[in-house]
Amino acid sequence: MTKIALITGASRGLGKNAALHVAAKGHDVILTYRSGKDEAAEVVAQIRRLGRQAVALQLDVADSASFAAFADALRAELQNTWQRDRFDFLVNNAGIGIHASFADTSEEQFDQLVDIHLKGPFFLTQKLLPLIADGGRIINISSGLARFALPGYAAYATMKGGIEVLTRYMAKELGARGIAVNTLAPGAIETDFGGGAVRDNKQLNDMIAAQTALGRVGLPDDIGGVIASLLSDDNRWVNAQRIEASGGMFL
Repeated sequence: MTKIALITGASRGLGKNAALHVAAKGHDVILTYRSGKDEAAEVVAQIRRLGRQAVALQLDVADSASFAAFADALRAELQNTWQRDRFDFLVNNAGIGIHASFADTSEEQFDQLVDIHLKGPFFLTQKLLPLIADGGRIINISSGLARFALPGYAAYATMKGGIEVLTRYMAKELGARGIAVNTLAPGAIETDFGGGAVRDNKQLNDMIAAQTALGRVGLPDDIGGVIASLLSDDNRWVNAQRIEASGGMFL
């Protein structure tokens, strides 16, 4: 039976790349978007051109009060499109970047990051548990910044550290259902994340490349392929792990 992956925040960036890689591996995809409806529709079209089925659903991961209605919409889509009541893979990817020093981070910025990067994945996954198939997989996206420290990311990295702890607890508690849960921590990647600084600022790009064992900054394909690989049967015994895909940053 074809497996179905739900990837949050997949209208752009790493989520989009992951959706395309997952589809190329033969899986169908449900992707979510917050405001980029047209972009999400284009990703759906690309996946369908690969010969896989895909749909896009609107979701704001910062709004936990909306998760029950989202679960209802997802349940209806599973029935209408696949005649099924379960999906197989959940990738908690949606996020934003806020760059501010520890001293200058506002409570509003901190709360926004909590809602999107920690509270959102926690309660969204909780709400979707009845719809995740036994033997399924969950991938929570963290960051290399949870291992190494760069000025300006104290709040963001704190949320990602929390996600890494949460991953281990999910793996422990969902193991009885055969659900494996892992953390993927990308290093610096050339996307529009955080205003595209890594991609567009040559000085920053060169600095990161010089501090990376493989001698360059990461590309979206470097991450999408890892996500698809972690969802494959070849990695069925990988569980409760933090996997960093950074090319060897700051070793």
